[in-house]
Amino acid sequence: MQVGRQPVSLAGVLGFPVGHSRSPDMHNAAFRALGLEWRYVKLPVPPELFAETVRALPRSGFRGANVTIPHKHAALALADERTPSADAIGAANTLSFFEDGTIEAHNTDAPGFLAAVGEDDVRGLRAVVLGAGGAARAVVWALQQAGAADVAVWNRTPERAKALADDLKVSAVLRPATSDLLVNATSVGLEPRLDEAQTLEALRLDQLDPPGIVVDLVYDKEPTQLIAWAKGGGARTVDGLEILVRQGALSFERWTGVEAPVGAMRAAAVSR
Repeated sequence: MQVGRQPVSLAGVLGFPVGHSRSPDMHNAAFRALGLEWRYVKLPVPPELFAETVRALPRSGFRGANVTIPHKHAALALADERTPSADAIGAANTLSFFEDGTIEAHNTDAPGFLAAVGEDDVRGLRAVVLGAGGAARAVVWALQQAGAADVAVWNRTPERAKALADDLKVSAVLRPATSDLLVNATSVGLEPRLDEAQTLEALRLDQLDPPGIVVDLVYDKEPTQLIAWAKGGGARTVDGLEILVRQGALSFERWTGVEAPVGAMRAAAVSR
């Protein structure tokens, strides 16, 4: 009796827009490297269809999904179970689907950020985080866990910065100030394309020099304008691709139970 081939397990990235994402290249390279019968796809889903779509994914062969802008809060809200880190952060970037229909929300943005930057390297630093969405919440929480001396949040909408700051017990500022570590967790630099002066003005950094470490969660084929500015000022920089790889590897391991081939994932993300 011939045994049929096992069905392919599916995973994907939920976002709107999601066309720019390199997660499919990265995860599919990892599946190929380990000979796993998995496939990872883009799932462009508008907010009004998010909950309905996510609940249908397990019946369509999906075992996991990453979540990006603008769905990280909604992902946490619809999950049946939440890991302590996702609950504390208030946002989820990783969903796992189980055979009994349970949906679990987790957050790999925080540990992925620390893995990329270096957990020991942020201890005792004064940090400014730009943004107030799900990624910013994860970064703020991660910095607190790693022992940053002070964390301040800035956002173009001050009310959103204050809400995040109040939730996570940090400070909100009306304009970024001098710091040791700067993290851009906004979409500035993604679309539309801005030159360096426009980028710095949009982020209210036009009157500051780069601090010692600059991290930009936005990624592109070339260094972002923020990273170029930081390098020009002698800062150590970490780009969004490395953080993408690190958080993606943690999601991969959560779904598959197998150690992620980080080198293959990084090569695929960089070469796209």
